[in-house]
Amino acid sequence: MSDRRNIVLLSVLLLLGTVLSASAYVEELDDSFMERAEPDETWLIKFYAPWCSFCKQLDPVWHQIGSELRSHGSPVQVGKADATISTGLAKEFRVNNYPAIFILKRNVKYNYVGPRTKDGIMEFADRVGGPLVRSLSSLQLFQHAMSRYDVMLVYVGTTSQLKGNYTLAAEELIIHINFFSATRDILPKGVSLTSLPAVVVFKDGTYLAYNEEHDGDLKSWIKRERFPNFFKIDSYTLYAMGESGKLVLLALVEERYLCDKSLRYKSLVEKVATEHKETYSRDFYFGFMEGSGYINGFIMGEVMVPSFIVVNLSNDGYFLPPGPVETERHLLDFLDGVLGGSVEAQGGNGLAQRFRRLVYQTKITLMPVFIEAPVLACFLVGFPICICALFCYLCCKARPTLDEDEAAALVPPVQRHKKLSDKKSD
Repeated sequence: MSDRRNIVLLSVLLLLGTVLSASAYVEELDDSFMERAEPDETWLIKFYAPWCSFCKQLDPVWHQIGSELRSHGSPVQVGKADATISTGLAKEFRVNNYPAIFILKRNVKYNYVGPRTKDGIMEFADRVGGPLVRSLSSLQLFQHAMSRYDVMLVYVGTTSQLKGNYTLAAEELIIHINFFSATRDILPKGVSLTSLPAVVVFKDGTYLAYNEEHDGDLKSWIKRERFPNFFKIDSYTLYAMGESGKLVLLALVEERYLCDKSLRYKSLVEKVATEHKETYSRDFYFGFMEGSGYINGFIMGEVMVPSFIVVNLSNDGYFLPPGPVETERHLLDFLDGVLGGSVEAQGGNGLAQRFRRLVYQTKITLMPVFIEAPVLACFLVGFPICICALFCYLCCKARPTLDEDEAAALVPPVQRHKKLSDKKSD
């Protein structure tokens, strides 16, 4: 019994030691942070609120990130701040939701909008914490980068105005994509460039060179091309796609075990994305999404799984197939109808739709509360209504009433003279 107790005690001490050692790599920040932070320091900062359940779930992951970044020799320092106490610091970073994650580097604030996972945040810290444009000095490094990243941008050539524009784009878009530079001799032999300097995007097993005359502004082109043509899309990625201006064709499938119909729908989208890339890639991204929870909230309704939907993130609109889609031809007709206007656009961000979304968000927020704690829910809904009703009653009650002299003063002089004449004649 004594040995068992000692083992439990030792386990507790080891666990406590691990937590304390990990906590040592995460600094608690306050409103004085901006004054004492050095210009050459790079900080990864999480803003949290004590009542936020998502913040509590992220906390152990955050300490792991701090420990691993330190063990890897990363220059990125890790901190966290209670936004309800350090209100000045939260205002400086324009924090409006929790948990909010930023990197502060050379007085520039980079907001992380990806999934709140260890791998996602670590990749963000590695990408933003390093050089804006990383040099690839050998073919081996180039091939390693291509195997690691689904999409990568490479500037090829020497110093030029194009390189300056490329660097400016990297300052804003480094939160989304990796920027590299290389010389012509280290590119794979299959890469053929008509002229230098050039900006090239590598994705989907191929490459595409930027053409200013055809593609317009470099930064806008990068925003359009920074996603693979077909891939698994989550809610964070779908939201980020709104900047591209493209529509997104989604096959909605089950989260775990795909039925035959889901597999067929997914294959149809991939086939169209691959074989009709030249026709549709300028207007569409293609992908699949597991589950329909996010899309249900987006359209404020229920979507069948499996199914197809085209989403327009630039105006919160969407398109649903007017009929069954079972073949490649059906799917192509659906896309042509979206582009041609024969398929009706639904949703949007008009005033009526915004009001409907507000009602919907309030409903889905309060519904779990009504189920779990109906008394509390009734109080939360009824209390503001009672306060408003009481306020209206007091305002009506406090309206001044006119006495006889004041009422007489408001009567025009002609009418008063007429009334006096009538009294005298009586």
